[in-house]
Amino acid sequence: MKGFERPKTAQEAVLLEIRKRLLDGRLQPGQAIRPDAVGEELGMSAVPVREALRILEGEGQVRYRPHRGYLVTDLDLKDLREIYGIRELLETEAVRHAIPRISDSDLEEMREAIAEMESAGDDIFRLTTANRAFHFTLFEAAEMPHLTRIVTGLWDVSEPCHYRSRGFMRPENRDQVDQEHRRIMDAVEARDVDRVVAELVAHQRHALAALETSLDAD
Repeated sequence: MKGFERPKTAQEAVLLEIRKRLLDGRLQPGQAIRPDAVGEELGMSAVPVREALRILEGEGQVRYRPHRGYLVTDLDLKDLREIYGIRELLETEAVRHAIPRISDSDLEEMREAIAEMESAGDDIFRLTTANRAFHFTLFEAAEMPHLTRIVTGLWDVSEPCHYRSRGFMRPENRDQVDQEHRRIMDAVEARDVDRVVAELVAHQRHALAALETSLDAD
């Protein structure tokens, strides 16, 4: 398959490819994923495909149904509002512990992630990778691995819905996201915990509002 780069193992290769398809919309909510067909397309057996799908099932991104196989998870607005509400609580807690501990190297990684997001254009995989690096560099500075693991799971299940939405790539929305990231960055550099929390909550609520608008339109 042209453009398909194989990581260390077949399972990792399939997992990366399916993640990309979930993000860019090639795999839609409710769509079936047939391991034999995916394996044939990628030039490998169905075994690593099934292994990758089991990982994605554990993350909540796909679901297994008897007699139907693996299906892409279909979240409704109620689900997404619940997930974003839980994220707000947990990420606020992470930030309050992170700011006193954040290092200069963490700050540099966050700045680099902002630059990468702003130069990613329409490359959704570059954009999502940089966005995660920005946020999780901050969260991981809290040194609370159990909390970070829970937040990671919430991102895993909700992120594809966000990036598949029609509104996300609109220039006005991208500009607002870039501005929000820079305001968060300024507050982090100032070590102003309350301002970081306020900017992060505003950022999350804008993301959810944009997602709600897009899904309502769909």
